[in-house]
Amino acid sequence: MSAVARLLPARLTPSGFVVRFALVAVSLLLVAPAVLSDFRLSLLAKFLCFAIIAVGIGLAWGQGGMLVLGQGLFFGLGGYCMGMHLKIADAGAGQLPDILTYSGQYDSLPALWKPFTSAWFAVPMAIGLPMAIAALLGAAVFRQRIRGAYFAILSQALAGAFVIVIIGNNALTGGTNGLTNFQSFFGLSATSPADQRILYFIVAIVLLLVFLTTRELVVGRYGRLLVAVRDDEDRVRFLGYDPTRIKLVAYVLAAGMAGLAGALFVPVVGIISPALLGIVPSIEMVIWVALGGRTALAWAAAGAVIVNWAKTSISEQFPSGWLYLQGLLFVVVILFLPKGVAGAIEHLRLFAARLAPALPGGARAAAREVPAPSKTKEVA
Repeated sequence: MSAVARLLPARLTPSGFVVRFALVAVSLLLVAPAVLSDFRLSLLAKFLCFAIIAVGIGLAWGQGGMLVLGQGLFFGLGGYCMGMHLKIADAGAGQLPDILTYSGQYDSLPALWKPFTSAWFAVPMAIGLPMAIAALLGAAVFRQRIRGAYFAILSQALAGAFVIVIIGNNALTGGTNGLTNFQSFFGLSATSPADQRILYFIVAIVLLLVFLTTRELVVGRYGRLLVAVRDDEDRVRFLGYDPTRIKLVAYVLAAGMAGLAGALFVPVVGIISPALLGIVPSIEMVIWVALGGRTALAWAAAGAVIVNWAKTSISEQFPSGWLYLQGLLFVVVILFLPKGVAGAIEHLRLFAARLAPALPGGARAAAREVPAPSKTKEVA
């Protein structure tokens, strides 16, 4: 192996990926439930919901170059779809959910709420509605070749508009209070620790499946096309591909993942409100991925868990100091670690590879890797 080849990043072999994925799966499904209290396990379930969003952002932003600052819109759509169904189920047949009785404006279910009586409508809608809106928006935007900061601002404005609509329809949506006080989730009690543990396993398994599916997409032909569009969209168009369709698929899938995360978040946390979506939460979602590493799906998901776990731990001790630390972390990453934690680890690996020949026995090991001289001329 040449000296240059030794310094290049090592590609993760299929067997290496299987081992790492198995370790993560064992940690989530066996270790965490065994060592964490019910409260901490519930918190981890919440963070895993955020990790599902992060995988979608890693696909759209990390692989496709689309800075999605409006994922709060899709997260909220999924959450409200699930929340409306759970409120109807808690109220019982023929009864109004408490959120509709407070205003005194309704004697029966409003037209907007009626379809959500059925779980067969609510669950697919929690994922399908965000994807449908993303498809309409993406088709219009990408055909006009809007990208970069303009696309980011547009997606952020839509998230802000969604919050205004929710708050402006207080009697129908709960306004600033949102939907809360859920009692059950498809037969599971919202207050039972045992049922909350079952819900944790559901969230963890969904995250693992979402990650596997997204990774298979990224390492395949479509993933290479998506990266090519990110790096040079005009050249891809010149080669005969349609960048609009390529980007649209990633954007729609990221929206579906955010909607799925919102649907799972509702029973885990027990609330969905405008404070959990909109402009500021959407920016925070991007920060998670930036800190973890936007070009690595696994680290994008890990970034969501790490940042939120740190936020909870630090804010317990310093309630007013977390926001300053979060801002400082983001500035440090942008200036010194543009590839996040994943990039820092890769730099450390390369540094160790350069340092190895200088260590005792390192020169001999490097010499053993140099092939014997050949009589044929080496082709560069």
